[in-house]
Amino acid sequence: MAMDVASLAEAPQLSSKVKGEMAKKKMSPTSPVLVRIFKQESELEVWKVNASGQYALFKTYPMCRWSGKLGPKTKSGDRQAPEGFYHVSAGMLNPNSQYYVSFNLGYPNRLESALGYTGEALMVHGACSSSGCYAMTDQGVGEIYAIVQKALDGGQQRFQVQAYPFRMTTENMAKHKGDPNMPFWRTLKEGYDAFAFTKRQPKVSVCGSRYVFNKEFVDGEPDDPLAQCPAVVGGSEGDLMAKIGEEQKKLDAAIATTTTVSSFAYADGGMHPSFRTLLKQQGAKGLAARISRTKYPVSRPEAALADPYDH
Repeated sequence: MAMDVASLAEAPQLSSKVKGEMAKKKMSPTSPVLVRIFKQESELEVWKVNASGQYALFKTYPMCRWSGKLGPKTKSGDRQAPEGFYHVSAGMLNPNSQYYVSFNLGYPNRLESALGYTGEALMVHGACSSSGCYAMTDQGVGEIYAIVQKALDGGQQRFQVQAYPFRMTTENMAKHKGDPNMPFWRTLKEGYDAFAFTKRQPKVSVCGSRYVFNKEFVDGEPDDPLAQCPAVVGGSEGDLMAKIGEEQKKLDAAIATTTTVSSFAYADGGMHPSFRTLLKQQGAKGLAARISRTKYPVSRPEAALADPYDH
């Protein structure tokens, strides 16, 4: 987990090591990229298109800090890190961030804006401090930044970020069956499953006050996220929809037989277990010095130590 802070360049560039790792996985540095974020596991995944034309997992990065609790962000000041589907373009990358480098998730997106959700400047950034953002180490976010920038420079207009409360397996979903966010999470799972089954980026539309995936509409994309979804053009996604339907049936069956987990008692957000170990061993200042070139203070370290998601 040790890092050489001095080795971090002012403008992150794709290292020869990362290029070599991509080559081994038959990925081009300029091929499209997709990011998935999981709160409960405190992990961020980077996926890239490989020689098959499908997305494959390139690397999983441990997250140093996220704030709030499981569930979507709905208002400014709630310390919630967002959950949903976001799209990041080159103009949303910040090489001069207060937290080394960062990219803006674009919260609130079209659906969230229509629902009246508020908030701004929700980022993936360096350091180990969060008040609604996803905080990586400086080294981690520098590598991620270089990867996504190279893909955007290579012609990808924007990359998709999928932010989830946890890995949306049937087991995990069923454990949280009593959570009031379950209807929203079931919608997120449709997009999660679409990607899992196809390894292709799901097309995300918004109508009927929810996300809708891989649909083509008679009159084009819906204008009003809150209005009823318009008629759908018959497509070739029948097999995929059938698989997603089967997943929903499995979830219904699991929910019917699974005991709800006890409500988590915690102060604020989470931290990957590897960083919590360092926090216990070296204290907040020691951890900050180890993972941040600016030694930016760890946010609410006592809460991080009490993280209930440390299994």
